[in-house]
Amino acid sequence: MKSHRKELWFNTRTRTAFINITPQIAQALQESGIQEGLCLINSMHITSSVFINDDEAGLHADFTRWLEGLAPQEPVSQWRHNDTGEDNADAHLKRQIMGREVVVAVSGGKLDLGTWEQIFYGEFDGRRRKRVLVKIIGE
Repeated sequence: MKSHRKELWFNTRTRTAFINITPQIAQALQESGIQEGLCLINSMHITSSVFINDDEAGLHADFTRWLEGLAPQEPVSQWRHNDTGEDNADAHLKRQIMGREVVVAVSGGKLDLGTWEQIFYGEFDGRRRKRVLVKIIGE
C-alpha cells in the first residue's frame, strides 16, 4: 500500500468563508499516483471544517445564516470560552456542527463523489493562516 500526504494552506479575508477545494484534492490524488483507496481531508484547526455539499451560493448563504442562528458571534459575552480573552467561541461551535473531516473513496484514480458533491473548506474564525491535511492511501 502507498500513501501520500499534502498540506493545503488558507488565509481568508473574511471571518466566515466556504472554499471549494475539490480541484486541489483532485490534484493531490493525481500527484499520489494512487488508483484505488481512500482520501482523508481534515482541517487541522479547531475553528474551521471540511465538509461535502453542493457548490451553490444560495446554499452557502443558508449555511452562514443557519450557523449564526445556532451559535451567534455577538454578544461575545454569552460564551464562557470568551472569558479567556478570546472572541471565537462561536467558531468552535460552528466547526463542531460542520465537522472536522471527510473521507472520499478513490476509484480508477478519481475521487468517487456523487453528482453534485464537492469538497469544501469552511472557515469560521478567519483572517489568519490555517491548514488542511490531505492523506491518501491505497494502491
